[in-house]
Amino acid sequence: MNPCLTFNLQPYMRFYIIALQFLTIIPLPFSVRCEKEDLGRSTACFPLVGVTIGVLLAGLNWLIAPWLARPIVDALLITALAVITGGLHLDGLADVCDGLAARGGRERFLVVMKDSQIGAVGAVGLVLGLLLKWQALVAVPVEFKWQTLLLFPVLARFGQVLMLTGARHARQEGLGAVFVQGTGWVSLSLACIFAAAVSFWLLAFNGIVALTTVCLLTCAGRLFFQRRLGGLTGDTVGCISEINEIVVLMVASSVIQTVL
Repeated sequence: MNPCLTFNLQPYMRFYIIALQFLTIIPLPFSVRCEKEDLGRSTACFPLVGVTIGVLLAGLNWLIAPWLARPIVDALLITALAVITGGLHLDGLADVCDGLAARGGRERFLVVMKDSQIGAVGAVGLVLGLLLKWQALVAVPVEFKWQTLLLFPVLARFGQVLMLTGARHARQEGLGAVFVQGTGWVSLSLACIFAAAVSFWLLAFNGIVALTTVCLLTCAGRLFFQRRLGGLTGDTVGCISEINEIVVLMVASSVIQTVL
């Protein structure tokens, strides 16, 4: 007998649970019904999952910051983020780096990304991505740190919704195709309203600057991959999500320091 309990939740609460189970490895004592089309609909709750991740990071920072040096604390926070998400998008970053380094056309790019082994270029891209994220977080002024810890996971996951909506999928199979087919303008509108409200609440004008940067970068990334591959895959979405996290941290730290 399955020890998990199944609850009949209201639609958007159910979509939130589906999104949480997909984007994180946070264990839950229950399960929810999930149809194929629910995966795309759940993207409306991706930014809310970002808030959940941000709250966990801010809570961890509150616990360990009094006891450890700032660089060590921030390194542990980046480690915790990778653990919470199960390295889901880090894998996409590494695979895309390997695909970009591979010689050949579209099919070769897709084959390399599908390979479960990480190549040399993918490993370098992964290390550089983590280092940039760590150093960007270290650069955030301490008085704005908890706000930034809440914001950057939200905007990166909003970027995923923006990237998926109205896009083409490069493969007929795989989760990337399922999300591209199921994500619609209603999900994007809800995610955008939520992301904009959170951005302004946490960092006011600085938050809107970060949100605008994510929108521009995400649209540019989608255009690039659709031209190069004819569409998107889960790896390409994960790659842009990782880059968005880095960029939001960079933008937040630089704009805040300029204002200060």
